Amino acid sequence: MGYFGRGMIAALVMCALVFPTEAFAQDEFDQYEGKVVDARNNNALPSVNILVKNTNISTITNSDGDYMLKIPVSIKNAVLVVSNLGYLPKEIPASNLTRNNGKIQLEAKVTELTEVNLTAFNSAEALVRAVFKDKAKNSLDESVLMTAFYRETIKKRNKNVSLTEAVVNLYKEPYNSGGKDIMELHKARKSTDYKRLDTVALKLQGGPFATLYLDIMKYPEYIFTDKSIGNYKFNFEPPSTVNDRPVYVVAFKQRENLPPPAYEGRLFIDAETFALTSASYNMKLDNQRAASELFVKKKPRDINVYPTRAEYKVDYREKNGKWYYGYGNVQLTFKVNKRRKLFNSVYSLSSEMAVTDWESNTSGYMAAPKDRLKPTVIIADAVSGFSDPDFWGPYNVIEPEKSIEAAINKIKRKLKRDKS
Repeated sequence: MGYFGRGMIAALVMCALVFPTEAFAQDEFDQYEGKVVDARNNNALPSVNILVKNTNISTITNSDGDYMLKIPVSIKNAVLVVSNLGYLPKEIPASNLTRNNGKIQLEAKVTELTEVNLTAFNSAEALVRAVFKDKAKNSLDESVLMTAFYRETIKKRNKNVSLTEAVVNLYKEPYNSGGKDIMELHKARKSTDYKRLDTVALKLQGGPFATLYLDIMKYPEYIFTDKSIGNYKFNFEPPSTVNDRPVYVVAFKQRENLPPPAYEGRLFIDAETFALTSASYNMKLDNQRAASELFVKKKPRDINVYPTRAEYKVDYREKNGKWYYGYGNVQLTFKVNKRRKLFNSVYSLSSEMAVTDWESNTSGYMAAPKDRLKPTVIIADAVSGFSDPDFWGPYNVIEPEKSIEAAINKIKRKLKRDKS
């Protein structure tokens, strides 16, 4: 059973709550915070990539458009490169930003159909096949050590009930090799309000692997292989831009009368190199029983669980002509029906992972087997709480959404009351 669709499994189990305290040293860095918005209407822009130019240091904005970026003081005259699908990229000297309120405006990019030669391929399917055929040419061809930030959130309806965050070390193998990526947990913490979970806890099996396996250029077996590509219908949509470069937009939908899982969505493909720059799609969940079997690993006998939403997104970044996994996002929603209970509960699970830095792994060093995370890990089971405000130190993380931040503060206040 794979982890893409079949492997992003919610296990319904009981668990305990512990909040140990830990302190960590900090390196010297400058911290910048602010918001990225659409210049025309001032709307917040989520999932915007912010990169320190000529480095591998980066972060992304959260769903409120907020960002927080930590730059080592050793980097002088740092320049930020801000980019988002469908917008003109922007370069900003970090010195031009206010440390605590650095607002960044992006201009929308209008792309004419003539900017992309749609006649280069006789079909959209032929283009998609070319993307995977040219993978070795366009993707990272060396082993690298990545630092990534992972966040896993559980909500009951619109109330936050659990938040887990982690910094992981990701040993990424070349895209043209069959070697599997390795991860180890570097730092992690969690907060959970078990009263709101009604003694039933949803956990995302796989943890960071659930988002890592969205890297369909490294793991095409979970959706697009030479054989499975024929299971989809592809068609061209109006082109767009990524970093001021035209991209093909290809919509896809699985053909009828095929066994689940069935996916539909869009691929964004660089028009010059045929590299995949982004993909967003969802799993069709028409058959509730089949969908439940795909996702639910374990549950109490008196509870029925079935998913109502399964959405995925992956973004790639480019450096020196090579593309690599930069960001993955999974959004799942479940309905939970308990026997002899009049109303059902609705839970949403969100997990995302963003690569915040990387370097060539010239030494070939890998994490020791005992330190490696397993693809079946449930990361929330073995991490600490939100007691240390300086927990992350110099590591770049994704700024918490305001609703999450409020939930954390409420949990912290409750802990203080319980101690007094």
